[in-house]
Amino acid sequence: MTILNETYTLSNGVAIPKVGLGTWFIDDDKVARAVREAVEIGYRNIDTAQAYGNERGVGHGVSTADIAREDLFVSTKLAAEIKDYDRAVAAIEGSLADLGLDHIDLMLIHSPQPWDDFRGDGYAEGNREAWRALEDAYGTGRIRSIGVSNFLRSDLENILGSCTVAPQVNQLLVHVGNTPSELIAFCESEDILVEAYSPIAHGRMLENTDVAAMAERYGVSVPQLCIRYTLQLGTVSLPKTANPEHMRANAQVEFVISDEDMDALRNVRMRDYGEHSGFPVYSGK
Repeated sequence: MTILNETYTLSNGVAIPKVGLGTWFIDDDKVARAVREAVEIGYRNIDTAQAYGNERGVGHGVSTADIAREDLFVSTKLAAEIKDYDRAVAAIEGSLADLGLDHIDLMLIHSPQPWDDFRGDGYAEGNREAWRALEDAYGTGRIRSIGVSNFLRSDLENILGSCTVAPQVNQLLVHVGNTPSELIAFCESEDILVEAYSPIAHGRMLENTDVAAMAERYGVSVPQLCIRYTLQLGTVSLPKTANPEHMRANAQVEFVISDEDMDALRNVRMRDYGEHSGFPVYSGK
């Protein structure tokens, strides 16, 4: 049994694979092939978003993969700019149409603020309205589980204070060098599973000599160490790649990081994302 066969159980009883394929920055005309190759390797968790512009390609990859639809877990995200009920309803229908699926396994609000006002104020009511649209789609069974992404504790409390269905997932930037331990602990206390995106720090962790030395001690690559780290934090790990060799390597994480080394990795600080620092989630806000 490999990590690709292992699952967590969400608060509503839905099983979610512990490792998934992230598809950010994989073009729509290339992502279907990446999805099929990932499925052939053994991946069952595929993550996309309206903002990625590749839902059609992901859906095509899912529908043409050599596996039954019910054996795959497909996630997407409501565009961060949508902060009202009617637009959210329309966007949910749009994702179902673009993916070409009769249901989505997990749908998230991509951010509590629009990207052009990341961590700005004044979106509490809009998030409650967008959440209500997700709740309604969840109630019909067209979405099997619902959650959020990039939500801080205050953003989560805004939803928890008024919802009829609590978020089942919070997808966050989590990697060696950026471990939001208090937020992860709060999510755990509310039975919200954390998904870790960019577990290799968008590739920047490859340049960290201390992490490289630790990986060498374990006889693994830096990406493998970083993915294993997020798994031992109790999160879903979502490494992004279109390279089949990297997909295979990313799933070869059947080793255990010692408690001492986990503590050392938690204390690494890394906030320089190079050319990607312009993206709001990497800006340090």
